[in-house]
Amino acid sequence: MSLFHLNQARNTLQVMIAHVPVGGGLAGSVVSPVVVQSMTNTDTADADATIKQVFDLWQAGSEVVRITVNSPEAAAQVANIRRGLDALGCNVPLVGDFHYNGHKLLAQYPDCAEALAKYRINPGNVGKGSKRDEQFAAMIEAAIKYKKAVRIGVNWGSLDQAKMAQMMDDNAKLPVPLSSEALMREALIQSALESAQQAVDLGLSPNQIIISCKVSNVQDLVKVYLELASRSDYPLHLGLTEAGMGSKGIVASTAALALLLQQGIGNTIRVSLTPEPNESRTKEVIVAQEILQTMGIRSFTPLVTACPGCGRTTSTYFQELAMQIQSYLRNQMPVWRGQYDGVENMNVAVMGCVVNGPGESKLANIGISLPGTGETPVAPVFVDGEKTVTLKGDNIAQEFQAIVENYVQINYAIGGKLHASTAKIAMPENEPQKIIPIQAIN
Repeated sequence: MSLFHLNQARNTLQVMIAHVPVGGGLAGSVVSPVVVQSMTNTDTADADATIKQVFDLWQAGSEVVRITVNSPEAAAQVANIRRGLDALGCNVPLVGDFHYNGHKLLAQYPDCAEALAKYRINPGNVGKGSKRDEQFAAMIEAAIKYKKAVRIGVNWGSLDQAKMAQMMDDNAKLPVPLSSEALMREALIQSALESAQQAVDLGLSPNQIIISCKVSNVQDLVKVYLELASRSDYPLHLGLTEAGMGSKGIVASTAALALLLQQGIGNTIRVSLTPEPNESRTKEVIVAQEILQTMGIRSFTPLVTACPGCGRTTSTYFQELAMQIQSYLRNQMPVWRGQYDGVENMNVAVMGCVVNGPGESKLANIGISLPGTGETPVAPVFVDGEKTVTLKGDNIAQEFQAIVENYVQINYAIGGKLHASTAKIAMPENEPQKIIPIQAIN
């Protein structure tokens, strides 16, 4: 299997989470794009705080948002949260995350059951002993009644201990027992598939089921999903659980998800980052989008190519400009999505010296090559491979941002896209190579 070519998406049943399609390829359905999901960390009983965070996640690009439904107080607010989001024009589907008491909450709060687009059920936390099947059935019956999708979400940290104990006993009797790691993986897979079959036996359509088997180790996750994909036609939700904080969480999630996505496995994804103090929850959405976009699977927002810097770039100006432009592009996307067709595919280069600056700038839709140490303090700008203007001095950032905005307006306007060669920069005809003489950058 080549690592250099993205494999075709695995064909699955198609599941609708409200208006969002997941999976596809079987029974004549079209394969849907991989869906980005996120989860709130607010107290769902606080409707205002939850509405705000869901809205922020949606604005950042989350196509499905999961909320915790863990108490009567939380369940009582779900319908209010749905109405509040609708009033803001936010139609993002809500997923209810249920553990331990989901059967009671869905029965006692029918408006909650109706307002949610999907129920997340963890087979290990449904109930113990004889109550397990009864309580699981109650949740599935609610999904059938309200025509909701269900995610059978198994986690290693909350695996059904009775099942695990039985599998350990059976494994010990084998001539060649499985290793503890292999047995754990098999327990996850069996728990998910058996629970899905139980739901189908209760009357839930297979086209209402999504499966996940989450662990916190990259190699275990990959092995579980490779096996799971070979043994079922259900759409799969990917995510490395408890990925961690900062770069560790990003790197671990990227490694795990990229290995599986490269092989066409995965229909919805979530990057489960632990936010740093006061950090926005939207970071997990941005990372998920960037995984998909850098792999060439989906595009969400224009990306900035920028050099890492070296001894030739003693100024921090190129770093500041790259950060400013990337923030500007991402902040504009909630508005641009409805106004500019294909703008998410645009590439902008912000380079720090003459070595790779002009070359990378020419390859981008729009690029700027800032001067390095000892270089002439001017910054040529390239639009679709051609140098169109040279900037210099204190207002380079503002001038370059204006060029980017002008390019977007001319090239991506819905119903009126012009050829890129007509969108150089709004300059007087007698000034095709404008130089703005201000202070040197370095």
